[in-house]
Amino acid sequence: MGKVRAWAAKTRDSFAERTPIWASREELGPWEQREILRSRIAELEAVLDVVAARSEADSETSGVAACYAEKARKELRAAVDTLGHRSHPMMRRASHLGVAQSHVDSALNLMVWMASLDDITALLPDIVARIDEHFAPGDPRRVRSAAIARKLADPRNAVLKPGDRDFLAETISLARRLKRRETLRVRSFVRIVSVVTVCLTVAAVGIAIAGFRWKHMVPLCFTPQMDDMYYIVCPTRTQNAGPTQPTTEDMAKTARAADYLVVELVGVVSASIASAAALRRIRGTALPYDVPVVLALLKLPTGAITAVLGLLLMRGGFVPGLSALDSTAQLIAWAVVFGYSQQLFTRSVDNQGQALLDAVRGPQSPVTPGDKGPGELPGP
Repeated sequence: MGKVRAWAAKTRDSFAERTPIWASREELGPWEQREILRSRIAELEAVLDVVAARSEADSETSGVAACYAEKARKELRAAVDTLGHRSHPMMRRASHLGVAQSHVDSALNLMVWMASLDDITALLPDIVARIDEHFAPGDPRRVRSAAIARKLADPRNAVLKPGDRDFLAETISLARRLKRRETLRVRSFVRIVSVVTVCLTVAAVGIAIAGFRWKHMVPLCFTPQMDDMYYIVCPTRTQNAGPTQPTTEDMAKTARAADYLVVELVGVVSASIASAAALRRIRGTALPYDVPVVLALLKLPTGAITAVLGLLLMRGGFVPGLSALDSTAQLIAWAVVFGYSQQLFTRSVDNQGQALLDAVRGPQSPVTPGDKGPGELPGP
């Protein structure tokens, strides 16, 4: 058994070397963001050495600098290990990026705890900007951080009290945790929308299969009267039924197995046009989660189902005056309208997705009144 496993592993590695696509199958997040994070870790390792040296020379932080520096290096090593290709859980897109970012954030927080006064003064604009991103203008933590920044900006009062250092370190740590929580909310939203999309797709496929299997069960046909003659109008066929009102059996004989499929395909095409039109309101994101993509995919099965349900409502006389369509072309035209109308149901989902993206602050997100300072890219 062991020889078989060794042979399988060797074959897999050999195949992976010859096929780059197969070799990257375990990279579930954007490759660029992973490499950006690795370069950031390399940068922080150099910065950490300098900050540690300055802290050891500072009388206020010399006693704790070595401990904080050791823990910070451990966190950076953990971030590097997390980014290994074979270490992240399968079927969890970009989860390794989030875990690695958490280790990097922890190292940055430890650097704040150990930094000297000069380093804290240099880092203060960035600290205040990050605090402003995640706390309301009237939040006491935001107000106090701004007060500390003003005090340290004055050379006459440039004294960092131990309580101020503790406050800044804890507040910036909380701000980074809030950002991770906002990012995880986006990931959860993407998963929920993906599951709903799959369920709607299964439902749409089930309706099409049922239409093939039992075409006589609920014929998607109408019986208009023109020139004292009745006609049976279906999505794929029109037949003269004579001077008498056609029965359900007559409609079942005229209906074809592909009627529901044709209507659903028309609904999907209409929904795809609505998805393309909705892209003008959706901004891009640096997050490793494809929110615009899942929102666009949600519209496709929804359009297929709304096209069928809309025609069934018309067939049942739910819309006065539109209970009998005159031709197949008119029936297909209404399927186009109902397929596009899925936008009425999915628009609220689009708004929710954009609101979640805006909550993860960054250059691409709108800045609310009272916010100030640049933010970092909303992602690892």
